[in-house]
Amino acid sequence: MSNAIETFDVRPRDEGYMSMEIRCLFPDLGPMVGYAATATIRAKSPGHGDQTALYQHVRDVAGPRVVVVQDLDEPPGLGSLWGEVNATIFGALGCAGCVTNGCVRDLKEARAMGFHFFAAGPGVSHAYVRVESAGEPVTVGGLRVSPGDLIHADQHGVLLIPREIAGELPAAAERVVAAEQSLLSWVRSPEFDADDLIERRRVKH
Repeated sequence: MSNAIETFDVRPRDEGYMSMEIRCLFPDLGPMVGYAATATIRAKSPGHGDQTALYQHVRDVAGPRVVVVQDLDEPPGLGSLWGEVNATIFGALGCAGCVTNGCVRDLKEARAMGFHFFAAGPGVSHAYVRVESAGEPVTVGGLRVSPGDLIHADQHGVLLIPREIAGELPAAAERVVAAEQSLLSWVRSPEFDADDLIERRRVKH
């Protein structure tokens, strides 16, 4: 998908995706696609927050939905917002999964219900976790995400899909795959020639 986006030249190739610290916890669930509902959290020390504000924000975002949560603690991951309870609640609210620079827990239960976790890793406690804000831009894995942004995530990571080309991406992805498979077919064939390879792959200036 990232290669397909590159063909439209709508943004630099080193932008538009999260860093590798945000890992797919359930690769077997396949890709996750949805519109971002956003929030920030803290889990350190007692404090006040209203999770119902996030419930309302999620309902205002077009489906399918993905909840993108920035953990504001330093370092993040002291306490988890995400476990069996919130996976069940947000699944019922039409969310396919969550993306966070913090931690997640109840992995077995979340996976069983098909709720995706993309996170820095697992954690054991919710500590004093509370929602600090909902419906505002967040930064997770170095990527700025605004409410309503289109997210594609799979075993390789989390990608922001430019809305202006979203409808054209499936065909573009097919063209990229076809070109790559044509090259690979030739490389694996008896007709493969190293000198020809160098010429084909030479960067043209």
